[in-house]
Amino acid sequence: MTSAMHGKLHLLGKITASLLLPAIPIGVWYYQAIEDRNARIEKVRSQVRIPNVQTVDDLMIEKCQPGDVVLFDRRCHKCAAGPATAFSCIVGKAILCNDRERGRTSMKRSDNESFEHIGIIVPGRDKSGGALYDPSNLLLLEATASEGIVARPLQTRLEMSQSRTVLLLPLSTPGERRNDEDYEPSLKTVRLKKYFNTNLEKFRDSWESESQKQNYSSGHATLGLLGALGYALGMHKASPGPVSPSAWLVASALQESGAAANISEKTALFSKCEDFLQDYRFSEGENTLHLRPGWKFMKPVVMRETSRS
Repeated sequence: MTSAMHGKLHLLGKITASLLLPAIPIGVWYYQAIEDRNARIEKVRSQVRIPNVQTVDDLMIEKCQPGDVVLFDRRCHKCAAGPATAFSCIVGKAILCNDRERGRTSMKRSDNESFEHIGIIVPGRDKSGGALYDPSNLLLLEATASEGIVARPLQTRLEMSQSRTVLLLPLSTPGERRNDEDYEPSLKTVRLKKYFNTNLEKFRDSWESESQKQNYSSGHATLGLLGALGYALGMHKASPGPVSPSAWLVASALQESGAAANISEKTALFSKCEDFLQDYRFSEGENTLHLRPGWKFMKPVVMRETSRS
């Protein structure tokens, strides 16, 4: 064997080793993430449900209504959708979370909470028996890497979540008093909520269909990564993509359903998940989300909280 051939083989061996060494721990992690996800699926599937006995999740879901926002402090290492999704999650948490720009007033309980993912509760699809807005029939609409933009049963979504913390941010319509047990909504409020819910249904169906046509799931992780990096570099205002895909979807849903004001064409594109926990009334300069007069987010409710590991 010539020295030139030996040198080429030696170089090829180095290149192969440099590629395989990082691939091994990534492969081990990915295998474990999939195993954890499958175990979670089996646990939820085999869960024994006692008739007429409500679980904690059941009690929490009873508080939910279409338009409410759900925030997730995800464990990035549990992302079974793949290494790209986990990496996008890590970068998003590092750049977009715990942002204290322009003196905003936050409803977060702790700086240790990093809400990097968000979804919006929408009406269910079963229109028989008047159960359309029944709490047990609610769906969570969100942008994901596994299924694209998809609306899944809220209860199942909560049971499947391995997030550190899940927060419910209730949305109140003008004049509504959701915490008042004796409150009877006026005819005007009932009509407004019906109009709002109808628009949420249209938004849900439209974007689920568009997601399938455009194969959104294949680009979700890349879109999230580019959005976070663009924000860090101050280039997000010139970018055609969103800073946070999940926050963009929720902001767009609130705008198109009539709850949020569309301040500019890029209002939704600039949105970050934790912006929904900020009080825009105390913010200066660029505000990412304004609700219309009378609409407001109420105090966050902890839907689920586990250890910080």
